[in-house]
Amino acid sequence: MKEDNRKYYSLDAIKKKNATYNVIFGERSNGKTYALLQNGVSEWVKNKTQMAYLRRWKEDITGRRASQLFSGLVESGEIPKLTKGEFEGVHYFAGKWYLCNYDAERKAVYSDMDVIAYAFALSDVEHDKSTSYPNITTIVFDEFLTNKLYLNDEFVLFMNVVSTIVRRRENVKIYMLGNTVNKFAPYFNEMGLTHVPKQVQGTIDLYKYGESKLTVAVEYCASVDAKEVRSQNKYFAFNNPKLEMITGGAWELNIYPHLPYKYKPMHVLLTYFILFNDAIYECEVINIDDVYFTYIHIKTTPIRKPEKYFIYSLESSAEMNYNRSIFKPINKVQERILWFFRNDKVFYQDNHIGDAINNYLKQCRS
Repeated sequence: MKEDNRKYYSLDAIKKKNATYNVIFGERSNGKTYALLQNGVSEWVKNKTQMAYLRRWKEDITGRRASQLFSGLVESGEIPKLTKGEFEGVHYFAGKWYLCNYDAERKAVYSDMDVIAYAFALSDVEHDKSTSYPNITTIVFDEFLTNKLYLNDEFVLFMNVVSTIVRRRENVKIYMLGNTVNKFAPYFNEMGLTHVPKQVQGTIDLYKYGESKLTVAVEYCASVDAKEVRSQNKYFAFNNPKLEMITGGAWELNIYPHLPYKYKPMHVLLTYFILFNDAIYECEVINIDDVYFTYIHIKTTPIRKPEKYFIYSLESSAEMNYNRSIFKPINKVQERILWFFRNDKVFYQDNHIGDAINNYLKQCRS
């Protein structure tokens, strides 16, 4: 049997930045969550401070999922080590995790003095506003990146959770953990993390905001696998770019249809634009020999005479040619534009542009 020579994620590097917010993303199962839970136990032992564990959906912090959150630490024997033998495990009950011991029948024995963490869900944020949490000094938002739908005004919901916990204190550190499934997540734009799409794996960027004390450290985790270990991986060695996120931490990227025919300006029936994530996407409705399709490519220069074109943007605008959602046409032409998306007649310059537009469409739906 071969040994597992992987080096799992460590908080050491990002802690040195001493940032208020710590955004950490990388490959799946590289130990991000394990490291934060381990840190939470250590902080409780040292200072009797607690942790908030936050997820998007309430279903992720209830029942079996919640009860197994600390199972990795328990099974590896970390709890007795970290607590110097005072506790054996962690028990979940009614939105709280307790350090515990076990009686002769393996039932958990714990008290209200042993609460190590509280559960929070963005989808249930209204129920937590009236409660005070003075001993929470670490917030862990796990799985903050998704390739599915985000909640409506999700960043504001997240800020409400932070406000509920922090109140007027300045001793709370916030960690946001994610797998590399969506580089166009709304959090990056809302937090002004402009370099994320180009950030090099294995680096930490530090963002500062004017004269304020706010700092955000962003870590793109180095892969825990050496190349030779990854290439020999028994379960994920398929030559499929979608698996690079799982095995190496590359951003997950779907395969999108590319331009089916070469075309000339005379073939372009209509041009419109999509503004998303600080980029301009030029969209052309094309007819070649009675074959109709839409082609979307990046535009690297400003739009000349923007008033002449339909422009889609998630930002609100009073201009009559602007529309926030492509799924809410306001005239016959926009209904025809939507037809191409509904009938899979849209093609892209490359997969990155396809991914960007796909994320714009998801936010339109939400």
